[in-house]
Amino acid sequence: MSHSPAGAARRKLLLLAALPALLIAIAPIVYLVARATAGGGLQSLEASTIGPATIRTFVLAILVAVGAVGIGVPLAVLTIRTDLPLRRVALVLGALPLVIPSYVGALALLGALGPRGLLAQALEPLGVFRLPTIDGLLGSTIVLVLFTYPYVLLLTAAALRRVDPALEQAARGMGRGSLDTFVRVTLPQIRSAVIAGALLAALYAMSDFGVVSLLRCTTLTREAFLRYDALYDPAGAAAVGLVLAALALLMVGAEQWTVRGSTIAARRRVRAREATTPLELRRTARLGASAFVVTIISLALILPLAILIWWALTLIGDASLLSQLVDALPAAANAIGVSSAAAIVCLVLALPVAALVTRSSGRLPRWIESVSYVGYALPGIVVGLGLVFFAIRTAPFLYQTVALVVLAYVVRLLPQAISGARSGWERVDPRFEQAARGMGRSASGTLFRVTLPLAAPGVLTGAALVVLTAIKELPATLLLRPNGFETPATIIWQKTNVAEYSSAAIPALLLIAISAIPVYFLLIRPEARPRP
Repeated sequence: MSHSPAGAARRKLLLLAALPALLIAIAPIVYLVARATAGGGLQSLEASTIGPATIRTFVLAILVAVGAVGIGVPLAVLTIRTDLPLRRVALVLGALPLVIPSYVGALALLGALGPRGLLAQALEPLGVFRLPTIDGLLGSTIVLVLFTYPYVLLLTAAALRRVDPALEQAARGMGRGSLDTFVRVTLPQIRSAVIAGALLAALYAMSDFGVVSLLRCTTLTREAFLRYDALYDPAGAAAVGLVLAALALLMVGAEQWTVRGSTIAARRRVRAREATTPLELRRTARLGASAFVVTIISLALILPLAILIWWALTLIGDASLLSQLVDALPAAANAIGVSSAAAIVCLVLALPVAALVTRSSGRLPRWIESVSYVGYALPGIVVGLGLVFFAIRTAPFLYQTVALVVLAYVVRLLPQAISGARSGWERVDPRFEQAARGMGRSASGTLFRVTLPLAAPGVLTGAALVVLTAIKELPATLLLRPNGFETPATIIWQKTNVAEYSSAAIPALLLIAISAIPVYFLLIRPEARPRP
């Protein structure tokens, strides 16, 4: 941004416009600290309870991150760098578990492989009447790995597309094998993307509420909800939330320290037609790779959908089917409405931050952007508790309103909108804006006629991510929703809470269907575009 008086004025205006995003991001933490300290919540924490829950949460996050990397990185390499049959289809299908909420995946896993699941029923004629339980830490890890690896897959695939293939060709030309080339040449260049994907998987595991509740794994998230909902100990819940927030922020700090100083060896963009010829897999390797891909897609996508469809089919002819549809359709409309509202608010708040960060220098814009990311590191239960205390103490007219639900989504998901808007803004050459202003256009005219149309792909990607995540949000919705306000996620929670698994099939399928809409714009539509 120019240092002229006009440029300085625009910078001050952007700083002022970015302040709401900053205040919204830090408000839940401020209120959690106030509630936990004023209500004696910190003193009420018992080491015998909170210690094991903290260790279990940390172990779960690490296991999920390692598992997600163990699946996501090989899938990305196989679909981007090899001649695997139908590799583009495999990439899309491998990422589609994003449309399935993890708690729906846990529900399907229980229905298929649980002690009294479909597999146990099929084995009864053979004398097997009960299978081992799959709950606890092990079951939670399996489910969360299967539904978080797409974060690693997508980020790693995008990074692999930017890697200069000439470096890999040179390494192989010097006699290095494929594995040695990947470890010594490719991996250092995609390291930041892999770590970022692992962080997203770890944060998701730490913030998860549905899976650990269904599979009876007592983590900090479940402990906070139980203290607030069952024991009605809001101060204790706030204290547990602070422990969880500290653990999440520690994880973010560790990620930043890990990637500090890492650089991409090849920074120039590589056009698709200049990319190296896909690595030819030998027959045995191709069979093994195909079996790996098919197994992962079957477990993470086909099995959950098949179980839900089977349960839905068993309801045909049941009198309750119509009533379930009647309940689920308004709930789906509610989810679409609040998630769309959250996306709009996020965009309004994100655009000034993105413009400030990309069009001005200095520490203050970077600091504002960093602080605005705090909400994404906070689990939904923590954000929900913070907003409950905020509404009761400061804005009682917001308590148990749809507006407070939207605000919770905004606090948590604003970073997704900022990331998308920033990537869009970075694609706009400042010279275009300067030329528009030189032709007499006002700042607002330049924004709406030049900048926003060019930045639209990134901006809309951020909005689609907000909608996708908000539609599936469970703990914050449970805490903040008005009486009688339901979404498919809350209906699924109610049904599974009383072990009515088959009755949860209709809202679960409906939730997956509406989640597929933003995923189409995020994944399938870009993959369908012709490559240059």
